[in-house]
Amino acid sequence: MEEFIPAKHLEALEEISKAITSELYLEDILKLIVMLTAEVMNSNTCSLMLLDEKTKELRIRATQSISEEYLSKPPPRLGEGIAGLVAKYGKPITSLDVRMDPRYLNKEVARKEGLCSLLSVPMMVKGRIIGVLNCYTSQPHEFTEGEIRLLTAVACQAAIAIENTELMVRTRIIQEELETRKLVERAKDILMRDRGLSGEEAYRRIQRKSMDTRKSMREIAEAIILADLGYD
Repeated sequence: MEEFIPAKHLEALEEISKAITSELYLEDILKLIVMLTAEVMNSNTCSLMLLDEKTKELRIRATQSISEEYLSKPPPRLGEGIAGLVAKYGKPITSLDVRMDPRYLNKEVARKEGLCSLLSVPMMVKGRIIGVLNCYTSQPHEFTEGEIRLLTAVACQAAIAIENTELMVRTRIIQEELETRKLVERAKDILMRDRGLSGEEAYRRIQRKSMDTRKSMREIAEAIILADLGYD
């Protein structure tokens, strides 16, 4: 028999889907995700942690918790603590009481903040783990399969939002690089025509001017083009 999916779970997923396709900034989307998740899961603390590929540490990117104690706790490394294990193996982990769980790293913070049960699920994009989503309760709680599926679905939505943002940033950078290259080539042509320089000499002149004035090559190229058009 299939487990009944509460309407509030479906509503939360719908709200998150709307947020992802909206024009909100990523930080606002992630904050909305943890706030909705905390509400629908009856969680007193929900946090979204992203994996730093260089340091292999999980850092809190969004949470509805305003506790300095929780926010300033040392970031777990890949494979360390419950969140680190989730990030390493890509499987959800539950803990009935983190204060008694040998896998949990910050028991003192948990005691001070009233954290008890934990559900931690991986955030994955195309098979690559980029972080974890954590939900705590203040009382012992056995997480159901439905709750695990819900948080996993939310984690997937969050991962999609992050991936979409990264793709847009990469696309914008590529577009800017192409536009800069075109402007520099046009400025080179002008210098070659007016100053009798070779292509390499023209490029080096633009490059040297950029270094001397501490302006980008794009700015120097634009200035050369404007001067040629008579707008100088």
